[in-house]
Amino acid sequence: MEWTDEGMLLSVRKHGEGSAIVEVLTKNHGRHAGVVRGGGARKSASLLQPGAQLALTWRARLADHIGSFTVEPKFSRVSQIMAGRAEIAAFASIAALVLVCLPEREPQARIYSQIMALMDGLQVDGPWLANYVRWELSMLNELGYGLDLGACAVTGGNDNLTYVSPKTGRAVSSAAAVGWEHKLLKLPAFLIDPDHPTPSEGQITQGLKLSGFFLNSGISASNERKDMPQARERFIAVIAKRSGQ
Repeated sequence: MEWTDEGMLLSVRKHGEGSAIVEVLTKNHGRHAGVVRGGGARKSASLLQPGAQLALTWRARLADHIGSFTVEPKFSRVSQIMAGRAEIAAFASIAALVLVCLPEREPQARIYSQIMALMDGLQVDGPWLANYVRWELSMLNELGYGLDLGACAVTGGNDNLTYVSPKTGRAVSSAAAVGWEHKLLKLPAFLIDPDHPTPSEGQITQGLKLSGFFLNSGISASNERKDMPQARERFIAVIAKRSGQ
């Protein structure tokens, strides 16, 4: 068995004498693990950096074997990931969510392309925080837990949508939410208004709480690991600290 593809390196761990087991998110073969011979050697450290985009060849005697990877550098993202604490924490969160949420060896071309665009947009003062929240919502949609933010669940209208029902994942207007606000999740405007200016970090935190609630529900329903990845919690803590919350 053999295939070639490209992919982003998610994690690396030592294996035996001088080898490493890597997990990658590939363009056409989904989340995939394999052994890299010599990957545990010091000379391989610069190549096997989490976040790096690699050209991959996977080989195994049988399809269900872990197999081995031959890897070549395609693009390094060290400068983007290491731009600041928030960027470092964001990548760790992305990698952790992919490892927890996506099944192994199932093609995820749309999620792959979304992550590549998000990673390429990482910058200290850019709009990537809003794009990160939108990516989590897209991930929910791909996993079958998408939210319906187009109209109020109560009135059917699309004006002043400011909350989301935690039970249905549907938007709720300000008027319909009166008296129930404490039981609803806040819906920041940048998630439904494409012309909304760059959101504040407080609004980003609201968006992360919204997507996180449904991500946690999805993880609990479909995965033996019942808790949200700690890397995502650390990312939220970094953003909350920056926004003074």
